[in-house]
Amino acid sequence: MATVNTVTGPVDTADFGFTLSHEHVGTNAAGLRHTYPQFIDREGIKEQSTAAMKAVYEDGVRTIIDVSTFDLGRDVNLIREVAEGSGMQVVVATGNHLAVPRPFGEVSPDAIAPLYIKEIEEGIEGTGIKAGIIKVASDRGGITPQQEIVLRAAARTQKASGVPISTHTWSPERIGDAQVAILEEEGVDLDRVYIGHSNDDTNLEYLLGLLNKGVWLGLDRYPGGLVPGTPNWEQRTQVAWQLIEAGFAHRIMLSHDYSVPKARYGAEVQEARRWANPDGYNFIPRHVLPRLKELGATDANIHQLTVENPRRFFEGE
Repeated sequence: MATVNTVTGPVDTADFGFTLSHEHVGTNAAGLRHTYPQFIDREGIKEQSTAAMKAVYEDGVRTIIDVSTFDLGRDVNLIREVAEGSGMQVVVATGNHLAVPRPFGEVSPDAIAPLYIKEIEEGIEGTGIKAGIIKVASDRGGITPQQEIVLRAAARTQKASGVPISTHTWSPERIGDAQVAILEEEGVDLDRVYIGHSNDDTNLEYLLGLLNKGVWLGLDRYPGGLVPGTPNWEQRTQVAWQLIEAGFAHRIMLSHDYSVPKARYGAEVQEARRWANPDGYNFIPRHVLPRLKELGATDANIHQLTVENPRRFFEGE
């Protein structure tokens, strides 16, 4: 077994339990909480997130991987308060999302990697809360030059720290392939790489190609509906079952990419998010897992996806 840092201290992977592999307590943008705190309903986010995590704790979830980076408005003190109030084990991330700071695009990856390593080894923003995963992101149109620098910095951070990488991708354009090519070039062990948002498309040839490379797949956008033209939750679950049937139950993980409605400013936006996923973090245990069993998944398959795979991913094989 291995020890992983959470916002409330180190946790043995043997104690992870049912884990959601890609979630958020609350997201906005870099600098907002410092410069315009009145724009963010911090107490509302805390209240909603704590209640949501208590609810999914009752459905058996014990660990959540929060992949909010600083450019997603990461507030590790808030996340710790939510974890303490709900009993949930929460792992937080270093790295970057899509809004790469302009200066990062003008330097070597070797200038950025030490910043990420510090958040893993010493803590984030002087809090002593240590990151347990490295987050990077690329989206529609491919990997930008700035995102490539960050991706290479993440690779070097992974090799120096042993902490795994979780990526944001755009599956319909096979962005995961481009990410893997760069990580391979950097010499990263692909067993330490999780290619996220891989259920935004139903292209099994692409997904199986990634799996055969040796990465982990995050089927981590449920239930769907926020991004027009992407699969609904039933289609996403069919993909999960097809990958299980293809012999890859041991390499996939499930999650929602959920953030409570209060994390978005404005009543209309909050209502849209509430409508898109009224079950929040509970959607997978309440809907996806029962549907997988209807399709033919065994209890052992479900345990593997939700408990064994996250544990093994963080341990490294």
